[in-house]
Amino acid sequence: MAIPVIDFSKVNGTGEERARTMAQIANGCEEWGFFQLMNHGIPEELLEKVKKVCSEYFKLEREEIFKNSAVANTLKALAEKNSGEKLENVDWEDVITLLDDNEWPSKTPGFKETMTEYRAELKKLAEKIEVLSNGRYKSTWHRVLATPDGNRRSIASFYNPSLKATIAPAPELVEKDNEEINQTYPKFLFGDYMSVYAEQKFLPKEPRFQSVRAV
Repeated sequence: MAIPVIDFSKVNGTGEERARTMAQIANGCEEWGFFQLMNHGIPEELLEKVKKVCSEYFKLEREEIFKNSAVANTLKALAEKNSGEKLENVDWEDVITLLDDNEWPSKTPGFKETMTEYRAELKKLAEKIEVLSNGRYKSTWHRVLATPDGNRRSIASFYNPSLKATIAPAPELVEKDNEEINQTYPKFLFGDYMSVYAEQKFLPKEPRFQSVRAV
């Protein structure tokens, strides 16, 4: 599957180039919910540093923790049973989440400095953007096919509101004649949605919005 690839340098080009690029971004948001930027201005050297410090972090600071994780214990139990049992909807991942009030990893040289400088190359539209646009911009269904060998590295940057923030379709995107009918998504607190998301991670996206309506 080929996702949209957009030359971001054209935003600073002629008026026609800028308009064409903005139209491509809008189309990527509406039809895909995901797109890749090329010529985005992030130096290749910095991208390589980000990958390097992240790999070093997991080797230096997470390896021992992972040995006792739920994922590792599940794999160990399956290997011992040798039953050929197939598991569905399992997070085969080891994750670190850094919030602005978290402590930075201390054993990996240059981690904080590198990650502070880094900005995401890929932009993924979140569910809250789908709601704000009243369904015009789409949130992608994110699933990964695991490879039998090697590691998969994902470095994501999310710009989230306060957990107390109210999320609802922008008024200008809702028809005025019958606002309740034309509003595709309910109003909800962002924190409520994140709680529902954690419980329904592997279920279809759409029912989540109705779940938070009742929270």
